[in-house]
This record gives sequence, structure tokens and C-alpha cells, in this order.
Amino acid sequence: MIEWINTRFWGSVARLILRNRIAFLVVILATTFFLSTKWSNIRFSFTEANLLPDNHPFNTYYDAFLDRFGEEGNMVVLGVQDEDFFTPDKLFRWKALGDSLALSPSIDQVVGISTLTQLNRNRKTRAFELAPIPNQAPQTQDEARALKNWLYEKQPLYDQLLFNKETGVIQTAVYLRPEVVNSGARQAFVDEVLIPKVAEYETESGLDVRISGMPYIRTLNAKMILDEIGMFVVVATLVTTLIFFLFFRSYRATFISMSIVVIGVMWAFGIIGLLGFEITVLTALIPPIIIVIGVPNCIFLINKYQNEIKKHGNQARSLQRVISKIGNATLMTNMTTACGFATFMLTDSTLLREFGIVASINIMMIFVLSLLLIPIIYSYMSVPNKKHLEHLNRTWMSQFVAWMERIVRHRRVSVYFISVFALMLSITGMYQIRLSGTIIDDMPRKAAFYKDIRFFETHFKGVMPIEIMIDTKRKNGATRLSTLNRMNRFENELREIDELSNPVSAVAVAKYLKQSFYNGNPKYFQLPTNQENNFIRAHAKNLGGETNFLTRLVDSTGQYARISVMLQDVTTERMERIEGEMQRHIEKYFPAERFDVSMTGKALGYLKGTRFLVRNLVVSLSLAILLIALFMAYMFRSFRMILISLLPNVIPLILTAGMMGFLGIAIKPSTILVFSVAFGISVDDTIHYLVKYRQELQANRWNVKKAVYAALRETGVSMFYTSIVLFFGFSVFMISSYGGTVALGGLVSATLLFAMLANLILLPTLLLSLEKKIANKQILKEPKFKVLPEEEAE
Repeated sequence: MIEWINTRFWGSVARLILRNRIAFLVVILATTFFLSTKWSNIRFSFTEANLLPDNHPFNTYYDAFLDRFGEEGNMVVLGVQDEDFFTPDKLFRWKALGDSLALSPSIDQVVGISTLTQLNRNRKTRAFELAPIPNQAPQTQDEARALKNWLYEKQPLYDQLLFNKETGVIQTAVYLRPEVVNSGARQAFVDEVLIPKVAEYETESGLDVRISGMPYIRTLNAKMILDEIGMFVVVATLVTTLIFFLFFRSYRATFISMSIVVIGVMWAFGIIGLLGFEITVLTALIPPIIIVIGVPNCIFLINKYQNEIKKHGNQARSLQRVISKIGNATLMTNMTTACGFATFMLTDSTLLREFGIVASINIMMIFVLSLLLIPIIYSYMSVPNKKHLEHLNRTWMSQFVAWMERIVRHRRVSVYFISVFALMLSITGMYQIRLSGTIIDDMPRKAAFYKDIRFFETHFKGVMPIEIMIDTKRKNGATRLSTLNRMNRFENELREIDELSNPVSAVAVAKYLKQSFYNGNPKYFQLPTNQENNFIRAHAKNLGGETNFLTRLVDSTGQYARISVMLQDVTTERMERIEGEMQRHIEKYFPAERFDVSMTGKALGYLKGTRFLVRNLVVSLSLAILLIALFMAYMFRSFRMILISLLPNVIPLILTAGMMGFLGIAIKPSTILVFSVAFGISVDDTIHYLVKYRQELQANRWNVKKAVYAALRETGVSMFYTSIVLFFGFSVFMISSYGGTVALGGLVSATLLFAMLANLILLPTLLLSLEKKIANKQILKEPKFKVLPEEEAE
């Protein structure tokens, strides 16, 4: 299939590139211009990342809920805590703030103590009448105090919804229009209306306003992610530039490499726009990843060019050999890296699939850019002088390689002992890994909006919604007293779960109607009897569907009811137990033959999505290992060599997993990529070493020891250089405000460091241990294709 990928082919590629330099430069410039025109198509995702496939049962339930009741995550809440809040001036300013927000075309409704109405029973007309609440706009302190007493003592409906009388917190709910929630208009409202008006109120009143709710959280979270993309690109470029320069001590080599990665980043954004993908929390990582992966390509190619110049000083011959001798090896290593990312394309998650597509395409494109631009640009430059080649003779680098050689030669038992001990310790740590599937787990702890989330959790038990939709299987079944009694008993069970807020449903409406029927007496805030229910229904016939925000809890047919609760930020294990408890109560009070009940909401969706991603992690990692194993089998045609090549790359993954367990780093959407990404990158070193080892083995007539040490000396420097660049490149993510991104950067860096040591020490040790079997049986048969030409071993 790929037998023609040989020395002659790559020699032809080299001639093609060097003879058509201007043509290739024009093509690169044209491609860059074309992809830059697609930047305007880039847009940030205004919806939460859907971690589940579209046809997943949970998404089916969630879509059905949205069809019945509309967007469930459209509420922004404003809260203040002040013991002296109930004064005429502060109440007036609070009302003015709500009124000013209500004027925005993005707002559907504002609900707060200043917008409340009450139901009064008219005995003559036998109907309820809407009336303003008493002292709604107090002019004196006595009126303000009377309003407070009326709310706290006579309105149990609004306790824990609009106020917390125990802690003195008042909140107002701002409902966005459904079409605004998942659009750019949401960001415009938050940036141009909400934040400025709240800031103005804080200046005038001297109060600290807390803001939360999913639309607000998502907007500020998205803005921080966008800001961090630019920061990552800049810092990754600076770090890799500095390291590259320290290694090569050449301004022009540094300039060439950085030009290539900058073009690669430009192409990456263009590919995202061309494919019509949105910037998500994962695709936002691609530009800095391209920088980090692109620099090692430049290191291998430039290092080879300078080595050739040092040998014979012929520039044309050196440039041709860069392509003909290193091109195929670099292609193979980039292909294995791309395969590590491409395995995400085979998952059912749209989020992972898009990430895999864009990442794998751009990895191959940065390879093409490196292979074309480095020889072409150097062909227009003068031959490097001795100053540019000094790094090839560094004493400390030679000492490092000599140290590794001594370890491999004299400390084989110690290498195996340390490897086995670390492996056993890591396996112990793996059992301590926990899963994290909460929406706000990865959010920056120091951000103001995160502190506001904790404020509302403390006073109103959370901002993450869980929705229960009840299908009564009959028209108006949701408003039947028997159904309301079932819902009431179910809600009483939910109140026993400390992490859940007070449930909101049609039960609260029915209780409020009975209280209103008895002239607002709070002791009658309870479900009516059958006889009372008939009278109350007669009084309520004149009420329209939009008289109160609570009437949205039953659909237009009366067949479906909705129970809404808020969940605190709890551990995944606790969330699963809560879900189990809720499901048991559902089965107890709503028999399946009479009711269809489904639990949905963003909090549960994120949990199930995380579980789904973990399963996909296992699949994608297994596929990556299988693909690399097939590649090794095709290249070396030896089962023993497959095992030898995989061990130095699988062991670092186990060490990283153990480290996650001991450090308390959870498996979550942001850290789930570590293993597949690190494996795809680290296996590059294995390929480089084994390819050179095989060439040395042939050149030294199957003398394993000579081949092992020669390959170590030849590839050790480049592997060390690239590993250091990758280590510090991925460490850039550790400056993020997001704990998950910090963990991703740290874990990938650690895995790559472990992999470098495994490939430079453990891999040669394994080969020496199999010396007799290799020498006697020649398990390294002739490969299907040559990754490096024969003369490269000379």
C-alpha cells in the first residue's frame, strides 16, 4: 500500500520543493489569505457544551421539556443582603433598578418584591381580583416596616424565592426572552445593560449586588475563555520562542520557526471558520496546541539541516537531505500525533468530534508548513556559520546523553525496580480517582461571578436547575387535586434533601389560591380539600394565564406539570445519590402505569455527559493504542516489538493516572483529554528511537548493544529538545484561571516528561534485555517501508 514511500519518492519530493520554491510560497500565501477570510465565520458557542449525542435519551427528554415549557435556563438573579434594606429610599432604588432592566428588549419579565401583586377575594362577584400589595412604594419608614412584616409573616409563597427572612437577603429574578438566551444578544444585554445598571445602583445605594443565574454565568465564563485564548497563544509563542532560542542560539532559526507556527495558528482559526464550527472550551485549546506541536517539527528539521552543514558544508545537499531523510520520519510522528486526536472523531459526542477533526487536520497542516518553509527559506539564506552550529557540541548535552547511556548500561535492574515500584504505586493511586460532573466545578474560583454563585448557594441553595416533568396522560390532569396531592407529598420528600432548594410547582399556586380564598391568612397556605377546591376553582376562572410567573408550571393542555428545584454544587457521587433518591420517590408517588415522569435540567445533563465522556475516553484511548500498535506491526512486523514500543508509552499514562488520584484531580471534561493527547504525542519519541535503532542494528550486523547505544546518542538530543519544548509549552495552560485547564496543562506536561524518560531509559533497557532473542532470531524483519533511508545509519 505504501511501499512506494521510500527514499526515491522522498528524493523526488525534495527536488519538487526546491525547484518550485516560488510556486509553493505563492500557494502558502494564497492559502493563508483564503483561510483568513474565514475568520469572520468564527463565533463563540452561546450554548452550553452538549456532551451527549443528539439522540441520547436524556436529550430527548430535555427537548421535550423545552417544547412544553420553554427555555429553563433563562433566569438571572440579583441579590442584596442588608439588615436595613427596608427603607423608602433603598426600596425605591431597588424598584428603579428592576424597572430599568425591564425596559430592555431582551427581557421577558422581572419578578421581585416591587412587582408583586396579590389576589383578593371578592365575595360579591365570587372571583379573585388582582390588587397591588400594601405599601409597595412606601413613603415613610413605618410603611416600609409594614411591607417587610407583610412579606415575612404573611407570604410563605415567596420565602426562599424572593427573599430569605432568616438571613435578610432580597433577590429579584430577571427572565430573558427565549430567543435571547442562546444568542449574541445575551452577551450584549449582560455587557451593555445589566452590568452598567447594577454598577450605577451600587454607587448610588452603597450596597453590594450579587448576580447569578445561568445566562450571566455562561456569558462571563465565555468572555474569560476568549480572553484566555489570546493569552495562551501569546504566552505559548513567547515560551517556545525563548526555549528554541536557548537551544539553537540563532535568531534566524528562531524567526523561521516562529513564522511557521504563527501561520499555523492563522490556518487553525481559518479551518474552524471554514468548517463552520464554534469556539468551544475544547477548540479554544487548538491554537496553543498547534504552537507547541509545531516547534518540535522545526527542531527536528533544523537540527538535521545544521548537522548536514556541519558534516560537509554543502547547502543544496543539506536541504535535500532534510526532506529526503527526515521528511518520512516527521510525517510518521505527526501522523501518530494526529491519530491520537483523530480518535475523538469516532465518538458520539459532537464536542469531542469537532475537536478531533480540527486538531488532526491542523497537526498535519503544520507538518506540511514545516516541511515546505524550512528548506525554502533556508535556501534563500547564507550557509550557517560556526556560531549557529555551536549548540551541536555542547558539553552539558553530551554529558546528559552519556549519563543516560551509563544508566542503561549499568543500572538495568534499578530501572526495572523503579519502573515496577512506580507502576504499583500509581495503580494504587488510580483507585482514588474521582469523577466530577458539575457545571461550575471548572470555573475560576477567584472570579467575582463564582463568589456570587456561592452566595446564592448559601442563601437559596444553588443556581443549577433540575426539572421534573410529569405527564399525567390526560388533559387537565396536572391540575387535578389528586395529582397535586401526589406532587405535594413528593415535594415534601425533596425538602428533606439538604442540597435541594424549595421546590416550585403548581402545588405552590394551589396553596396560594387557598390562602387568598381565606383573605390572605398564611395559616391556610396549604392544599385545599375537595370541597374547598370547587369553590376556589370557581373564584379563579377569571384569572388569565399570565397573571403570575408561577402559572408557567403547567403546560397549555393541563396534561403536563413541572417541578423545579435548584441544586447546590455537590460532588458527583453525592449528585448521583440525590438523583437515585429522587427517582425512588418518583416511583413511589407516580406509578408508571398512570404517569410518565422524567428528570432533566442542565445539572443532570452535565453529570450524564461527563459519564458519557469517560466511556468515550476509554474507547478513544484504546483506538489510539490500537492504531499505534498496527503502525508498529506494519513497520517492524514483530509482535515482541509492538509490546516493547507500547510499554514506554502506556506506563507514563498509568503514572499520570496515579498522580491524579493522589493529588485529588478529578476526571472531568477538561482533564479527560490528557491521556489520548499525551499518548499520541509521546509515541513520536518511540518511533524516532526505534527507527534509528533499526537502522543501527542493520549497520552493525545485528549487534544489539552497539545499535542501542548508537541510537541513544543519535536521537537523545532531539528527543530531549522536543520533550522540553512540549513540557514547557503545555505548562503554559497552568497559568489559566480554570482549574481544569491548569490540571490539563500540568498532567500532559508530566506525562510527556515521564514518556521522555521511559523512551530514553526504559526502552533501550528493554531492548538490551532482549539482546539474545533479537540477535538469534532477528525478530526485526525487513519493514514494509523504510522510514529512514539506509545511508542514514552510516
